[in-house]
Amino acid sequence: MKMSLHSWSARVRALAVAAAAALVSCTSVSQAEPDYDIIGKQFSLVLQNGHFSRARFTQEMYQQFLECYVQTLDMQHLFLTQEDVEYLRNRYASSFGDYLLANQTTRLAEELYAYFSERALPRIAQAEQLLHQYAAKMPEFTSDRDVPRTRRKLPRARNAAELDQVWRDQVEDMLLTEVLRRENLEVLAQAKGKPSPVAREMSVTDKMLARIKRMRNEIQEADREDMVSYLLNAVAHVYDPHSDYMGAREEQRFKDMIKASIVGIGAKLQSDDDGSTTIEGIVKGGPAAKCGQLQLGDRIVAVDHKGDDNWTDIMFLSIDKVVDLIRGQQGVPVKLRVMSASSGEEKVVTIVRDEIPMSEELASGRIIDLKEKNRTYRLGVLTLPSFYIDLDSGDVHCAADVKKILRRMIQEKVEGIVLDLRFNGGGSLDEVRKMVGFFTGAGPVVQVKDSRGHVERLTVSGYPLFNGELVVMINKLSASASEIFAGAMADYGRAVIVGDEASFGKGTVQVPRGLADYMPYFSSREGCGMIKVTTQKFYRVGGASTQLRGVASDIVLPTVTAGLRLGEGEQDYAMPYDEIPRAGGYVKSRRIARILPELLARSNARVKLDKDMQYTLEDIARAKERQEKNSVSLNKAERHAENVLLLERKKSIDAERKVRYEQMAAEDEKRLTIYRLKLSDVKAAKLPLASKDDDSEYMDENKDPEEELTETPEYPSNLDPVLRESLHIVKDMIDLR
Repeated sequence: MKMSLHSWSARVRALAVAAAAALVSCTSVSQAEPDYDIIGKQFSLVLQNGHFSRARFTQEMYQQFLECYVQTLDMQHLFLTQEDVEYLRNRYASSFGDYLLANQTTRLAEELYAYFSERALPRIAQAEQLLHQYAAKMPEFTSDRDVPRTRRKLPRARNAAELDQVWRDQVEDMLLTEVLRRENLEVLAQAKGKPSPVAREMSVTDKMLARIKRMRNEIQEADREDMVSYLLNAVAHVYDPHSDYMGAREEQRFKDMIKASIVGIGAKLQSDDDGSTTIEGIVKGGPAAKCGQLQLGDRIVAVDHKGDDNWTDIMFLSIDKVVDLIRGQQGVPVKLRVMSASSGEEKVVTIVRDEIPMSEELASGRIIDLKEKNRTYRLGVLTLPSFYIDLDSGDVHCAADVKKILRRMIQEKVEGIVLDLRFNGGGSLDEVRKMVGFFTGAGPVVQVKDSRGHVERLTVSGYPLFNGELVVMINKLSASASEIFAGAMADYGRAVIVGDEASFGKGTVQVPRGLADYMPYFSSREGCGMIKVTTQKFYRVGGASTQLRGVASDIVLPTVTAGLRLGEGEQDYAMPYDEIPRAGGYVKSRRIARILPELLARSNARVKLDKDMQYTLEDIARAKERQEKNSVSLNKAERHAENVLLLERKKSIDAERKVRYEQMAAEDEKRLTIYRLKLSDVKAAKLPLASKDDDSEYMDENKDPEEELTETPEYPSNLDPVLRESLHIVKDMIDLR
């Protein structure tokens, strides 16, 4: 299935043995531990032979493997000095890949992680010591020093003494940020006449100590599967950012994500500062809801994964590990030891796991009747969070779901559609191929080139399903399959592309392959995981790659993602951009090109008058300035003054919005009628009216007291500014027929 789309006999020294003894016990997917030595070798062979580049391991790549590994574990350069990195280079860089090919993956993974732990844990202890000192007397916060917002691309500290100062600055910044957060909440609470949520929190230093403890536990809880995954992913990512190794646990998470359903209890979990895991949401109709014993705000402190009274303490355990314990086989019970939010008493709750459709991740739609002057426009909004598919059973297909919604829209005589692909990170290449045909009919959809240079033109047959006007919304996080779809719509002249300047820029195809299929005959195949390897590059039918450059918008709008550094170009080891000849067999409509200048003029005029978009433009400029500066002051007076300005700006904007949104809502009530069109509605005799409660239909969620204090007035009709402008654009397209 193609997806376009995250020892030599001796073990490590005494440190690694001690660290292993301290690891948190997590029930693995399989009972027998996989043979990671053989897995590492087979992974290396599949990667070299199967990757698009077909690059063989070299001494230069060995160096890159080590650099990538170090950067992965210490992205913010907080634990390893330049001296540490030089030591690792001298010891491992010249033979990194040889370990894997000589069946010594486990040894290398454990030795490297032990070295990292040996350096990281004392830094955690240093932070704890500083926090204990500050518990008695907080710093004055009168320094004239600045600290970086991110250290990712800065040089590492040269030695331990320099790193000492880095951590002193980090701890001071943590404390100052938390102190200012609490002061801001106090001001907001007083202004709104509400009790401050700060009164219920632990002290500033205790809260920071809890966060540091969680950091310590996440380092210590790494088991062999984690260590091997860090190692093999570093190797894969030198080939390109999207090739991955997935251990058994990560493989299951990937399959759940791509099919938009999971087997579990139907609860949204969140790590709490006190070390427990809090119930933040309960899926309506799910196992937890049916059980009736869990409440929002309850805190889980231990899990019995198999229901056999073999409990695992999950205090300060990473959320991924907690989720892995709670998920499991359908029909099998899991026990939770829970501290009640209402009474504070401990209780044991038994829940039988079941499959939970993540309906928020499925295709959905709305139909909007827009009254303007003497006519009513019937418009559709089709939202697709991902190009999902069930890799195991094949029962779930996003193209089939989209077709159902489109057919109902056609039945409802929709004239134009806004297809929302914002934040859609991709998915199945075959699903997007089918979807393109819904709007173009027969013809080539995308071109795919393999490592031999052979180009295959993937086509679709049949007639278009929808012939009306089309706008495709993208942003910087629209990637892979989303870019195939948007690129095809642009090349055919079928749609106007709206949003950020360009999409993410991922123009590669990954194939997931179970490593069990590559294991030697007598080897265990349990828990081998999978390799997701880049085997092809895809190109638009016009011949351009989406790699690095993405798909450009025809109409660029101010968006919340515009000011963020996102995209393929921000990734290390990204593959290059190139082009191939255009595909034959398709004809580009010139209509969009003819009307685009007028569409741009009308849109620009509206954007200039749209206060929310003007606020967003200011936010974009401020975000870019912060990124360029990449520093924050440790002086409280200076930070406080900045916060006062921000709070005053927000207060002013909220006051303006409150009045304007009330007027907009009243106007919307006269001009707009919005119908809900979820998958459950496609066969309804009459579509239900959309409601502001539709978003909470799937899950009951805990209310965040901080969000209630800082909440911006709710935007009218659940149509965000960019979506509202996109609806205006599709209306303009109807007018310009």
